[in-house]
Amino acid sequence: MQTDKVNVKFDKSQTGSYLISVLLPNIILVILIAAFMWWVLRQTQSGNNQAMSFGRSRARMIAGDKPAITFADVAGVDEAKQELTEIVEFLKYPEKFVALGARIPKGVLLVGPPGTGKTLLSKAVAGEAGVPFFSISGSEFVEMFVGVGASRVRDLFDQAKKNSPCIVFVDEIDAVGRQRGAGLGGGHDEREQTLNQLLVEMDGFDTNTHVIVIAATNRPDVLDPALLRPGRFDRHVTLDRPDIKGRRQILDVHARNKPLDSTVDLDVLARQTPGFSGADLANLINEAAILAARANQKVIGMLELEEAIARVIAGPERKSRRISDREKEVIAYHETGHALVMKALPHTDPVHKVSIISRGMALGWTLSLPEEDKYLVSRDELYDQIAGIMGGRVAEEIVFNDITSGAENDIQRATQLARRMVTQWGMSEKLGTVTMGHKEELVFLGRDLGEQRNYSEEVAAIIDEEIRSIVDHGYQTAKGILTKQRGKMDAVVERLKIVETIDGRELDVILAREEPSAPAAASSSSAAS
Repeated sequence: MQTDKVNVKFDKSQTGSYLISVLLPNIILVILIAAFMWWVLRQTQSGNNQAMSFGRSRARMIAGDKPAITFADVAGVDEAKQELTEIVEFLKYPEKFVALGARIPKGVLLVGPPGTGKTLLSKAVAGEAGVPFFSISGSEFVEMFVGVGASRVRDLFDQAKKNSPCIVFVDEIDAVGRQRGAGLGGGHDEREQTLNQLLVEMDGFDTNTHVIVIAATNRPDVLDPALLRPGRFDRHVTLDRPDIKGRRQILDVHARNKPLDSTVDLDVLARQTPGFSGADLANLINEAAILAARANQKVIGMLELEEAIARVIAGPERKSRRISDREKEVIAYHETGHALVMKALPHTDPVHKVSIISRGMALGWTLSLPEEDKYLVSRDELYDQIAGIMGGRVAEEIVFNDITSGAENDIQRATQLARRMVTQWGMSEKLGTVTMGHKEELVFLGRDLGEQRNYSEEVAAIIDEEIRSIVDHGYQTAKGILTKQRGKMDAVVERLKIVETIDGRELDVILAREEPSAPAAASSSSAAS
């Protein structure tokens, strides 16, 4: 080009900018990679990286020198406390047992419905003995990675041995202790490996370890037999819902630090709460305290406690639900029908309260409470109970010459009771004292998993006929009672329209009066329908 006399010039500024645009992204990438590798190295060395600590136990430790729960904080489970007193004695004075050659149980399995105090009781054992307490849920052992569950079990028991004497509490052990071979797939294999490691660790205790495993479950029927055998969980302790004496003791514990009004009678509350668990009673006292605080009161009164019972049983009032006068009248007759049939029959529980206030999913409700705790139910009681259940539907038919969908739950309950009478309790005259079908049910959860049918179509037809006969018998019984007491039914409904809720004593007063001679309101309602 020079020979052709062409001038050539080089722009050095453009060349520098080109090098920067090419090299700068690569330099930034190298810096980011180096920083990431440094961060990973730091996290690995410090042991805080979650990816590197999957195998560590997630158990929470409560030191023995901290303020703890004791047996004084546990009520209503006297037999269970007595069973676990020996565990406390062993942890406090192990030499007394060793001198006699006694071997303390390695494991204690607490069995019972939810809310009966299984976790609380295990904490009380640790508190009484003054030893460390490791708490973990069965579901915390198993993760998505293979081998993590077994590694966590090993780590948990290593920590326990270092802090012995101590207590290891595994809540909901059925999450990891289910019977082996119950399913297929990698998830089951991982769970079985975790269970196998748990069995090995419990077998590895010697007499000087002083580590006791307490586990809780409400599904003992699904646990692996190897887990339940003597030498692992030697002792099985059942915690059921408390009786009236136990409920009174539990109410005392939870009301200990609550300012109660002088009119509060805990004995009455204990009678009004059959079937309540310890957790239900704790919730009851707490709900009453919240209601009292909402009303700017200094003490908790009986009114708040009874309202709390209603909230626990049926749910809070749904004041925003707008119900027409016509439907409110139907609901009032429906609930009065239940109440009058129960009052008229000899084998029913006393009526405690009748209300047409909407709560939860219910438009109205009638509460009957037994005078004492019951563990058996007779055939006559079941017949009367079904009649009381059908009283609501019968009242609608008598008064309005029509029926509504409000009896859906009543019909379900009546049919279920009749079916159990025929197929489980041998109360059918045609079928006799035999059981029909095999039920698989959750014993402490109150649910049926299914039913295996082991009878023919002919027997099935007889079962259906007997169920229909029992329910029809209850319907006709209720119809006879309410037809005769139509005037009293109208009087109760008129009172319900005004106050919306009446208790058992007020109901008795209304029924004791002379029957109204002209039930005008009821007649006009029937004509309107």
